[in-house]
Amino acid sequence: MRQPKITTPLPGPRASEFIRMDSRFVSPSYTRSYPLVVERAEGLWVHDVDGNQFLDFTAGIAVTATGHCHPRVVEAIRDQAGKLLHMSGTDFYYTPQITLAQKLSEISPISGGCKSFFGNSGAEAVEAAFKLARYHTRREQNLAFFGAFHGRTMGALSLTASKSHQRKLYQPLVPGITHVPYPNCYRCPYGVCYPGCGSACVAWIEDPLFRTCVPPEEVAAIFVEPVQGEGGYVVPPPEFLVELKKLTAKYGILLVADEVQSGMGRTGKMFAVQHFGVEPDILALAKGIASGMPLGAMVAGAGLMDWKAGSHASTFGGNPVSCRAALATIELLEEGLIENARLRGDRLTAGLRQLQTVYECMGDVRGKGLMVGVELVKDRHTKERATQWRNDILAAAFRRGLLLLGCGENSVRFCPALTAGDDEVDTGLAIFEEAVREVAG
Repeated sequence: MRQPKITTPLPGPRASEFIRMDSRFVSPSYTRSYPLVVERAEGLWVHDVDGNQFLDFTAGIAVTATGHCHPRVVEAIRDQAGKLLHMSGTDFYYTPQITLAQKLSEISPISGGCKSFFGNSGAEAVEAAFKLARYHTRREQNLAFFGAFHGRTMGALSLTASKSHQRKLYQPLVPGITHVPYPNCYRCPYGVCYPGCGSACVAWIEDPLFRTCVPPEEVAAIFVEPVQGEGGYVVPPPEFLVELKKLTAKYGILLVADEVQSGMGRTGKMFAVQHFGVEPDILALAKGIASGMPLGAMVAGAGLMDWKAGSHASTFGGNPVSCRAALATIELLEEGLIENARLRGDRLTAGLRQLQTVYECMGDVRGKGLMVGVELVKDRHTKERATQWRNDILAAAFRRGLLLLGCGENSVRFCPALTAGDDEVDTGLAIFEEAVREVAG
């Protein structure tokens, strides 16, 4: 069974030199969880510039859905790179973009056929959804949720309410956005999840918000992550999205599902909304859509995509090489990786819940498929957040050769490639337990 292999102090000598160079030449705005300087990777295994080998449970922040450098994705990229690198879908036609748009219409949970707008990232997909919602409805107001992360460009940042420092010194942001509570049963002030609690969260939007502050007939869209990502890998109660869809339908509001992190098989279904039986009006996709190549897509019902030529565009969005990578990725998802995500996710979640019975600092384990979060707490009864413990656990795991990321204030996110096998899941669990025992045992 393959294992991590750490042969130098971390960071090693070559990594240390590159980190010094980085501090001189690269923007300090980037966040780095630990001193990892990657040279190459395959599957779930990452090798740094000093020859150390790590088990990757981050997938490049849930991006490399088919694993690092999957042979079929690489072959698609090589083939397309030898034919056409760029022609700009804004001004010309080329087949990979058209074929991908057709495929997204086929797999989308939106009935009646879809059209797609292509960008380069999740933030661009959200920006496109933001603009289309205003254009189509002729309304100015929008709703989003506390804990949401929709991106860092100005429109997407205005919808984001994950961490205040992400918005600091960028005011004024885009006006006309109101944030409302996202249902987090573990953090619910009532202390216990009860039947219908998701409905109660939606009811709050109608009364008092619509009754007192925001006229619903002025709201263009409600932006929601079916499973919150950066906010802590929070899974809402099962009826929450159902009731939210009813509310939007009642007032002619568009429901925008931000599936940038939860989509493309990550949760054990192609899209996370499919767990809840809800049909959104617009989808925002990116991250895992092209398994490492830059691509974002805003997918909307064909009837909604009524903006005129020149209303929105992107020079590089829908690049032919990225589109070919996306088509190869979707093929692999449909051939079995979505089911693998469900099975390996069940194994991962069961293993984490077993550890939860041993370690009091593991306050909550939640998720779907291979999108699983663990909250770290100092006291399981008061649920006091243990942010520093979380950070120390990430560092301890890194020293042992396991790559993990945080999310929310005090959670660890587990989002390995959808190609993960039982041995890799078990190895990750064992190393994570060692790290938890070291820090908060």
